[in-house]
Amino acid sequence: MATPYFRQVPNFDYVSRLTGSKNISDYVQVKNLFKRAKLREDIIGNLEFFENYTIIGDERPDNVAYKFYDDATLDWVILLSNNILNIQDEWPMTQRAFDEYLLEKYGSYEKVYAVHHYESTEVRNSSGVIMVPAGLRVPQNYSVKFYDYNLNGYTEIPNVAREITNYEYEDQIQDKKRTILVLKSNFLRLVLDDIERVMTYKQGSSQYVTETLKKGQNIRLYE
Repeated sequence: MATPYFRQVPNFDYVSRLTGSKNISDYVQVKNLFKRAKLREDIIGNLEFFENYTIIGDERPDNVAYKFYDDATLDWVILLSNNILNIQDEWPMTQRAFDEYLLEKYGSYEKVYAVHHYESTEVRNSSGVIMVPAGLRVPQNYSVKFYDYNLNGYTEIPNVAREITNYEYEDQIQDKKRTILVLKSNFLRLVLDDIERVMTYKQGSSQYVTETLKKGQNIRLYE
């Protein structure tokens, strides 16, 4: 099992600002969240390192990590591969959370299933050429008229719009989040080594204590 992400984040001795602190030289050890890992540009920019995956149902990042790496603690690799910083907004909701979100946003089931907008249905000419693609936002009574050479005349098709409810609109947004990239397992060791190197403090800094600890300057001692 690989080391979980936050165990790899190095520590930082920060001057204590706690109200109960009795000594101005007291420190509090915290995680250095400014040390944020990311994939190298030559990896993140090369699709050969990844494979496409569609999130199924209520799968979480740890579920996907277990499926591909047999290690749920590598959920952070899944998130880094997709540059996801806020899982609440950037990962698809569970069905229960989605239902609660819809009711909170629209106020009632009646409004959830009310019309949000209209989209075109696909229209082809007699040769099978697409004249109007599906999915364009259009007015409610959208019609299309075009010249069809095979028929040697104009063809007019009334009402090629279909209604999209608020539910469908929000569901489409969630579906777009379901398509992610997963780092191929044979490149996993390369990324793990990179992260370990990035998270390790290097000697030379006045704040350096160990490879996993730095100590901030206590300016309160010199005021």
